[in-house]
Amino acid sequence: MEFAVRGWPPDGPTLRLDHERFSYAGKFVMSNTGKAVVLDDGEVVAAVSFNEDRTDADTLWLRYITVRADRRGEGIGPRLARFATARAHERGYDRVTIAVNNVFAYEALSRAGFGFTGEETGIAELVLEHPSDRSPETYRRGFEAFRDRELSADERAFLVRKSDASPPPVVPVPE
Repeated sequence: MEFAVRGWPPDGPTLRLDHERFSYAGKFVMSNTGKAVVLDDGEVVAAVSFNEDRTDADTLWLRYITVRADRRGEGIGPRLARFATARAHERGYDRVTIAVNNVFAYEALSRAGFGFTGEETGIAELVLEHPSDRSPETYRRGFEAFRDRELSADERAFLVRKSDASPPPVVPVPE
């Protein structure tokens, strides 16, 4: 697999993804965000879009991460987030943030080295950041924020398994 940055804001890179195979496909056509991708045999299997924080030039926001439906569960998302975060830090951003709205995304971003800030957005998303506090207490506090929400049976079972867990190991930065 090949990891690549397609461009930074305001370069205007766009990416056309099949809406039947990728969640958030329409968000990648926008030209006001940077993009990074994972390619396998020349085909895009995952993508992330990002932009600079409007109020803090030292912070980059990862906006959308998507993995092709038939490749989900392979750990590609956390590796892509780790790759994009490393490139952002190399580019001079002190902090990289992302907002997540489900327990599985929370876990995936934890594997990418992100930690819960204690903040939530106005649309019920938890804000994670890198670098971060990855203590077991902080990790569990993020899961606690999901407990009172309407969750699927799979999400509830996942929360039960994570009730006394420590953060997962961080995946290595892909080259």
